[in-house]
Parts: sequence; structure tokens; C-alpha cells
Amino acid sequence: MTNLSLGAGDVLLIRHGETAWSLSGQHTGITDIPLTPKGEQAARARAPYLHGLGLECVLSSPLQRARRTCELAGLGEQMETDADLREWEYGAYEGRTSAEIHLEAPGWLVFRDGCPGGESPQQLGERVDRVIARVRHLGGPVALFAHGHVLRVLVARWIGLTPDQGSHFLLDTSTISVLSHYGNLPALKYWNAPLLGPVHPPESE
Repeated sequence: MTNLSLGAGDVLLIRHGETAWSLSGQHTGITDIPLTPKGEQAARARAPYLHGLGLECVLSSPLQRARRTCELAGLGEQMETDADLREWEYGAYEGRTSAEIHLEAPGWLVFRDGCPGGESPQQLGERVDRVIARVRHLGGPVALFAHGHVLRVLVARWIGLTPDQGSHFLLDTSTISVLSHYGNLPALKYWNAPLLGPVHPPESE
């Protein structure tokens, strides 16, 4: 993606940059860990793309990896935090890899099974439904800075799928996605898109 434009009602999704646990594959829910230097660099690289989009609102998960991504991407002054954008609460599986979890729960899938002591898919779906209702009420283009699993459930709910069907939408760190409409139907415009190609910073006024 070398150019980015948003229409009324569009929702820009930005997954936070790399962390030590995203590299190791550990499930990172409420553990508030920082970005790696590479994650910070990727966030800064988004700033020229996100300038001048006419965003009505910028919402971020309260966790620092999302807030810092928003700040480094140049939207910190507009940022409001929304607790409904925090990552899936993994309960007993917090900080563990899928391989470790499968040793005691073969075939476990977070989108289907949820987490012991954490959230079910339905509970996370209720959170993202509140976010969707909020951004649809605003009407103008909105940016959301959040996390992999919560955004995967959010796109599923945006297009009318059940929370468990978020499993079909893979999402990397430091990527851009855009939710939009086809006529009156909720639609997906971009998904899991890295920003590529040179973008010149805006001229100073």
C-alpha cells in the first residue's frame, strides 16, 4: 500500500508494533510490555501515511504498546483510550505459547475455546460490538490502535460474522487495515497491509 485515503464511515485499524513477546509467540493480553526498537521504528514510519486523513477520532487500547504506536505514528494529540480495545484476556494462558498450551489442551483454539480464567469469544465479541457501535455513531473516519486478536474479532463482527470467525483473518504487527462499506453493506477495503514505497513528508507551513 503506497497511498491511503479514507471516506466517511471508514475505520482505519493499526496493529501495534513488534514486542519481545510477539517475537517469541507468547500470548500477550494484559501484560503491559513495551515495543522493541524495531517496533518503534515501524510506528514512526507510519506517520507520513497517516498525516492529513481528516480523522474525526483516534482511539487506542490503554496498553502501552498500542498507545506508543499511536504516539510515534503522529496521532498522539488526538488519542483517546478505550478499554474495550485492550487485547484478549488470556487468563491462565497469559505469557504462554500455543505449543506450550497444546501440551495440556490438545487442539485448543482461542477463537473457539477462550481461556480458563480469561475471556470467552463471546465476551470479547461484546467488547468489540461496543467499539463498532461507537465508531458508527461518529460517522467520520476513525483510527483504532489495538492488538492482533481483538482486531481479528472486530473485523469479523464488522461484516456480520461471529467472534470465532476472527480466526480466518491473519494479522501481523505494524500493519494497516481499513474497514469500509459496499453501498450500505459493511465491507473490508484493506487487510494486513504493510506500507510500502517512499512517501514524502508534508511540507511545513
